Amino acid sequence: MPYSLRAPVHSELIIKKSRFIGCVESVPDRAAALVRVAELRAEHPTATHVCWALMAGGHSAANDDGEPGGTAGRPMLEVLRHQELEGVLATVVRYYGGTPLGAGGLVRAYTDSVAQALLQAEKIPVIHHVTLCCELPYALEGWLRRELPAHGASLQEARHGDGVSVTIQLPASQAAAFIKRLNDAGQGRVVWPDPDRDSDSSDQT
Repeated sequence: MPYSLRAPVHSELIIKKSRFIGCVESVPDRAAALVRVAELRAEHPTATHVCWALMAGGHSAANDDGEPGGTAGRPMLEVLRHQELEGVLATVVRYYGGTPLGAGGLVRAYTDSVAQALLQAEKIPVIHHVTLCCELPYALEGWLRRELPAHGASLQEARHGDGVSVTIQLPASQAAAFIKRLNDAGQGRVVWPDPDRDSDSSDQT
């Protein structure tokens, strides 16, 4: 199961006078991650490097920001992967202390910066949601509203006409069981949108 983080967490290491300021935080996508990295560059204008790694939307990215290739971003990314994190950005701001650490030393420094921050972080499960739309008889509306909490679902909209047109959001893992239960309760009176018909009508407009 993938996890995100409840709140940003920081770490700080001093290694041979170099200062490494690590941070792990949740982000929705790459665009938001790049904005956050730009903010860090502005906050630390005299920093030597601002390295980062991202796991979001099933995609990964890593940036060494001038450190020798593979010594910063990639090791940071491996820490995120190892902990099954999703929608998480790891950053490490480095102030160079004047003493080279060598490739192995850099890998350890960047890995430890992220790992130490994650030791303090609260991980929360990532739950993917889906949206369902259907029309049901008025007699079923009360039953539906009572049934929603058992599936972790919420009613986003209810429009009243010949029947009740509802929009429901719920965890993807619950969708199949919920649809079956609603169909059983409706005994053939629950109407689901026809995707093919919707596609045909959208092509004509």
